[in-house]
Amino acid sequence: MTALMNTYGRQPVTFVSGQGVWLTDTDGKRYLDAVSGVGVVALGHSHAAVTDTISRQAATLMHTSNLYRIDAQEKLGAKLCAVAQMEKAFFCNSGAEANEAAIKLARLYGDKKGVESPAIIVMEQSFHGRTLATLSASGNRKIQAGFEPLVSGFVRAPFNDIEAIRTIAQNNRQVVAVLMEPVQGEGGLHTIDDNYLAALRQICDAQGWLLMLDEVQSGNGRTGTYFCYQHYGVLPDVVVTAKGLGNGLPIGACLARGVAAELFQPGNHGSTFGGNPLVCATALTVVEVIEQQKLAANAAKQGQRIREKLQQKLAGNRSVREFRGKGLMIGIELDRPCGELVGKALARGMLINVTSDRVVRLLPPLIINDAEADQIADTVATLINEFANA
Repeated sequence: MTALMNTYGRQPVTFVSGQGVWLTDTDGKRYLDAVSGVGVVALGHSHAAVTDTISRQAATLMHTSNLYRIDAQEKLGAKLCAVAQMEKAFFCNSGAEANEAAIKLARLYGDKKGVESPAIIVMEQSFHGRTLATLSASGNRKIQAGFEPLVSGFVRAPFNDIEAIRTIAQNNRQVVAVLMEPVQGEGGLHTIDDNYLAALRQICDAQGWLLMLDEVQSGNGRTGTYFCYQHYGVLPDVVVTAKGLGNGLPIGACLARGVAAELFQPGNHGSTFGGNPLVCATALTVVEVIEQQKLAANAAKQGQRIREKLQQKLAGNRSVREFRGKGLMIGIELDRPCGELVGKALARGMLINVTSDRVVRLLPPLIINDAEADQIADTVATLINEFANA
C-alpha cells in the first residue's frame, strides 16, 4: 500500500546510490544507466563538481525569491545566452514551465501585433509537457484524453514537412509563431532533415512569426552540439531547455533574442522558485563542465559508436524498422510494441526506456566511455534479437 497517486508505471526497483553511469539498488545490484533520469543526469550520478557546488551553495543561501537580484541567476543567464546566441533568459523549474513561458511570449507577441486570436503551429507526435497549455500543444492524444476542454490556439502540422508549413502560411493569418522540437524525444526520436530548419527560418522571417525551439531534451550537449539547432547554422527567436541543465536539480530556461527578448515586463510572468541561488549555481557548474570537458563532442562520438554497433549487431533483424536520433538521443523502432524490454533490460543490469510503444530510447549520460557505449550496444542488441525470435 502506498500513499502516492497512481501516476507512474514504476519498475520494481529502488535505487539508493549512484556513481557516474552506474546506479545501485537496495540489494546492492549495480545497473548501467542508459536513461540518465530521462536525459537529466547528463554528467552522471554524484558528479564531484556538482556535489561540491550544491554543498557550498546550500550552506550559504538557497532561496530569496525573484523580488531581489540573484547573482548566480544573472551569471547563469549571461552564460546560457552566450552559448545559445540569445539575449535574455527567464528561469523556471521544468521543461513544461519553460514551454509555458514560450507560449505566453508568442501570445503576447501576437497581441502586440493586433492579432485577435494568436495561434502557434505545433507538430504532430510532439511532446511539450503536461500542463494544460503544453499538453494541448503536444501532438499526443494519449496525454490529452480526459482533460478537455483543451487550450485553443494551436495549429498542427506534420513533423519535418516544410510544404505543410507553407500551406498554413497561405491560409491562416492568425499564426504568430512555430513551436517544435528539433528531435522529438517522447515522439519516437524523429529528427529533421538537414535543410528543414533553414527553410522554416525563411518562412518565419517572411511571415513575421517567432521561431521557437523546444530543446528541453535535446539541449545541453546531448545531440553533439550544445543546442541541437547549432548543427544547422540557424538561430531561433526563442529556445527552451531543462532536463540536463541541472543534472538532477529542477530548473528550466526560456531564452530569447530580438523582439521576443523584450516582450515580458514586470507582472507578465514569474515564478516563486524559478532561478533560485541553489539551482542556478548548480546549473552554471553543469554548463561549465559540459564546455570544459567537451561533453557535446563526446556525445556525438559515443552516439555514433552505439548506433554503428547496433546496426551491425541487428543487421538482418526484420523486427527493426529504423534507427533514429542524434548524438546520445538514440531510438530503435521495432515492428511491434516492445515495452517488455524495459523489464528484461533491468533484469540484466541496464536501464533503458521505450517510448511511442515500439521505440527503444537510449539517453545515457554524456560522460560515457567506449567500454560503456559498447556494453549498451551489446546488451540492447541481444535483447532485441531475443525479442524478435521469441
